[in-house]
Amino acid sequence: MYTLYGSPGSGSASVEAALAEIGAPFENIAVITKNGDHLEPAFSAINPRQQVPALKLPDGTVMTEGAAMMLHLADAFPKARLAPPPGSSARAQHDRWLIFMAVNVYEGELRKNYADRYTSDPNGEKGVQLAADAYVKRQYEILESAMGNGPYFFGDQYTMLDIYIWMLVFWMDWSWLSQHCPKIAALALAVSQRPAVNSIHAVHNG
Repeated sequence: MYTLYGSPGSGSASVEAALAEIGAPFENIAVITKNGDHLEPAFSAINPRQQVPALKLPDGTVMTEGAAMMLHLADAFPKARLAPPPGSSARAQHDRWLIFMAVNVYEGELRKNYADRYTSDPNGEKGVQLAADAYVKRQYEILESAMGNGPYFFGDQYTMLDIYIWMLVFWMDWSWLSQHCPKIAALALAVSQRPAVNSIHAVHNG
């Protein structure tokens, strides 16, 4: 049994969707960040960074960092075929783009939405937001140019990368994305309509 600590609209959505696609039993524990639950001592003991998601594995150990959870689950459940085989060239590309999204788009979205954390200048927040918005859009354009004809990033092969992209896309300005990155927008919609993801999508993007 896995235990997922997450909050609606957060990065826990991708891990929740991955667990659902795999069919792994898990308990979903709400840590509502808008209420400050992530700052409470009980959760701080689970993740000292006070961030969701956190994932308790069946052996009782805890993982943080959503992208790492996705890669771990892909390897723990190889029959689900949510990532190419470890060590293959295809897996190298899968991991490349998943980490690309984690360290560029996810981080850029944090700068957009929590600009006060990234400047000590009380008048500097707007500049941080504008720079982050331009940066994130550039990353999506790079991703769009790397994607094939769909429906998923690697064609017909559905992977953890697609789930991770789905989670991030719905933090983005949809009108901009659908105009400038139509393949990525279509991918996200395809993932959102999958039976295992649809109800999760409704919770996190309602």
